[in-house]
Amino acid sequence: MGVPADDSRSLSQILLTKSATGSGKGLQWRTICPFTSDLFWLMQKQTVPAAMREGLLRSARKAMKNAYAPYSKFRVGAAILTASGEIFVGCNVENASYGMTNCAERTAIFAAIAQLGPKIELRAVAVTNDHGVPCSPCGACRQVIYEFGPDAMVFFQGKNGPKQAHITDLLPEGFRLQ
Repeated sequence: MGVPADDSRSLSQILLTKSATGSGKGLQWRTICPFTSDLFWLMQKQTVPAAMREGLLRSARKAMKNAYAPYSKFRVGAAILTASGEIFVGCNVENASYGMTNCAERTAIFAAIAQLGPKIELRAVAVTNDHGVPCSPCGACRQVIYEFGPDAMVFFQGKNGPKQAHITDLLPEGFRLQ
């Protein structure tokens, strides 16, 4: 039940094809991909469709408008896509005690956990800022993204324009204590 290496479909297309021919019990990795090598191949080929990426960035820009940034004057918004297809947003919330500031990415992830519980799995994270300058997730956010999405794609403003990176490219030594 493997997927040929030359299959150019995205992961979501493959999953939809596999689920349509499956037992009707929903998407389950064992039904879709019974062999570890197939799972590895599928995860390496994961893509986020352009329309979804743009939708996430729009959601992040909208959330950015709610940022509380009276000290830095640097508003950040984030939107996350869960494996179940739900989108959650967050913005940065500063505090006079700077260490208590919370980043947009973590705000979005924590909102998803508050609503869905700790078993969420992230597929993608989009980050934007109101200055149009390079702004990838900070180290703390990278670790939190990895904790809940070790195969997540991250979209952000790079020094040469929009950029996307796999979380393991941004955090090569991420870890989970599970």
